[in-house]
Amino acid sequence: MSFVKYLRRDSLLQLAGKQSLSRSFMLQTCRTLIIETALPESVKLNRLSGSDSGIVEVNLDRPVAKNSINKEMLKGLQTSFETIHQDSSARVVMITSLVPGVFCAGADLKERRTMSPSEVHTYVNSLRYMFSFIEALGIPTIAAIEGVALGGGLEMALSCDLRICGENAVFGLPETGLAVIPGAGGTQRLSRLVGRSVSKELIFTGRKIDAREAAKKGLVNFCVAAGEAHKKAMEVAQQINEKGPMAIKMAKKAIDEGIETNMASGLELEEMCYQKLLNTEDRLEGLAAFAEKRKPRYTGK
Repeated sequence: MSFVKYLRRDSLLQLAGKQSLSRSFMLQTCRTLIIETALPESVKLNRLSGSDSGIVEVNLDRPVAKNSINKEMLKGLQTSFETIHQDSSARVVMITSLVPGVFCAGADLKERRTMSPSEVHTYVNSLRYMFSFIEALGIPTIAAIEGVALGGGLEMALSCDLRICGENAVFGLPETGLAVIPGAGGTQRLSRLVGRSVSKELIFTGRKIDAREAAKKGLVNFCVAAGEAHKKAMEVAQQINEKGPMAIKMAKKAIDEGIETNMASGLELEEMCYQKLLNTEDRLEGLAAFAEKRKPRYTGK
């Protein structure tokens, strides 16, 4: 069943006409659309334990189609991220691939050929809302990229807070070569990340870029040796996981919402986010740990 099947047409038009959606509204809207199902084999949810408890992996595993996203895989992503959103113990999410040499080749074009125009419209809307849901999560998200991240695969990576790639990574939005445009957030997120001019050049030409060029353009946060993206992403996730979880959530909120407004409004938002942390147990624990020269034990309270 479609992720946006229950959205009335006028609601879609209203949403499309707005410049931006609040994160809380997006999360609430998406929550009402997701239908709980068993995870398909193409998506695996892995909660780490021990000292890494709080880190969650969403593993893509559709080797027969280079992790291209079909309807079944989309359902798996929807269910996985709704589960993570409802899990108060989750602190960091990593999107990784279990298929060697590929992150995600984009939408499943073989399946797409069997769809009517209205079905394509519904599918792309579902994909767009899925990536917006990932972007709106209150906890950090990291894409660990090896091999190709094309079309919808790159759009999924763009919806994450951080991107870490191996030197074998290849990025591109080839949709104009198929006489369409990146329709799951690519035109908006890429331009906000690398700038208008670079975004236009990459989308207009459909040109693929390698990992080094992606790093130079600011598309990825780290470029490491091929095969090392997961290891580096885990290191970053572990660093985040050690910090106060409520502070991380408030920092993400202040950055993401503040950057969409002017400086004065952004500073007011920052003050509000800081204020919410003053009476938390974690803040007192952080001060106590500093004074006692020990590692803090944060509980998210």
